[in-house]
Amino acid sequence: MVFADRDDAGRRLAARLEHLRGEPIVVLGLPRGGVPVAFQVARALGAPLDVIVVRKLGVPFRPEPGMGAAGEDGGRVINPEIADLAGVSQNVLAAVQAREQAEVDTRAGWYRPVRPREPLDGRMAVVAGDGIATGSTARAACQIARAAGAARVVLAVPVAPPGWQARIGADADELACAGTPRGFRAIGQSCARFPPVSDDEVIACLERAAVPPSPAPAGTARAAAAADDPPGREQEVRPEAGVVRLAGYLTVPEDGPGIVVFAHGSGSSRHSPRNRYVAGVLNEAGLGTLLVDLLTPEEEADRANVFDIGLLAGRLAEVTRWLRAQPRAARAAVGYFGASTGAAAALRAAAEPGAGIAAVVSRGGRPDLARPRLAAVTAPTLLIVGGRDEVVLDLNRRAQAELRCENGLAVVPGATHLFEEPGTLDTAAGLARDWFLSHLTP
Repeated sequence: MVFADRDDAGRRLAARLEHLRGEPIVVLGLPRGGVPVAFQVARALGAPLDVIVVRKLGVPFRPEPGMGAAGEDGGRVINPEIADLAGVSQNVLAAVQAREQAEVDTRAGWYRPVRPREPLDGRMAVVAGDGIATGSTARAACQIARAAGAARVVLAVPVAPPGWQARIGADADELACAGTPRGFRAIGQSCARFPPVSDDEVIACLERAAVPPSPAPAGTARAAAAADDPPGREQEVRPEAGVVRLAGYLTVPEDGPGIVVFAHGSGSSRHSPRNRYVAGVLNEAGLGTLLVDLLTPEEEADRANVFDIGLLAGRLAEVTRWLRAQPRAARAAVGYFGASTGAAAALRAAAEPGAGIAAVVSRGGRPDLARPRLAAVTAPTLLIVGGRDEVVLDLNRRAQAELRCENGLAVVPGATHLFEEPGTLDTAAGLARDWFLSHLTP
């Protein structure tokens, strides 16, 4: 399983915790990297967000074994058996605790200039991190949460190595994980974008979580729907396309002016970390997204279907009709985002009479595969190509010459076909966002 970023990981982890909705829970993020994950979990479950600042009390000269943990307000957990086995004296233990407690207090001071801790007495603590490596810090956090009065402790992470449950043992009452990939080496390998998280970002997450959403007017259908279906939350959907049902993820922000339907390239799917990252950028800008597989798993097994642009374009048109029939999307303008061969399907579908597509963006696409229909495209079209993707760049230049609609060609310096180079996917996502905002908004 690959996530676009920590936000994506948090949203998908939240789906594993839906059974906790309505329980008296507090979501506790492990600074720093776990806090963006915890923010998404708290938002999805409608729960308060806090951080749990802990430091493991490592055995001197062998810091991996933990003699216990130190937490805020002097909270501590000591494992005397490990201390005794390591031959650690009470004086040394006290010195280790004092050093780590000072670090806890310093970090807590950064995160809590005004806002006090969320009380845990009698409540369920959901400790959320961005993944498990050794598990020692997560175990320490669970121990401190229980010592702070939590009636039940849940440890939730997006990714962990196989067999990770044994590392946690009885320190948590419940464990939740979105993926345990084989060959696990590092947490960051499961995210397409995994930059360091700063203290300022931690504080920003806490401040955003502290601001309650504006309530919808009481007594209205919109208010009732919002209670059960929070705006902007990603939902798994099964769009109808003729005799088959497809699989997709639909996100519709409240009052969003437009929805972008993603057409993936050959060998890709709705799980594509690159497209999910772009979708996240669009969501942050207030646009809805629908990431959908245009073929069933059985159909994908026949590689000829993957390159059948007519079939893919037809499916895209049927998915668009399904989308427009959904109450939450009925009034939204529709755009297409296509990657690789998906770009050809998007352009061909947009060229159909009455398609009513407001804008098209192609990232590393093959618009040349839609050449017979390019002149019929009326939707404003932006072609984004990597500067080092020379063959595809040439194909895009030739295809652009055949477009009769408003169009543009954006070349991202240093990018190859998959936009894997640092910063290149960010640039492409920003270009797509700006194009859609300028053409999908009134």
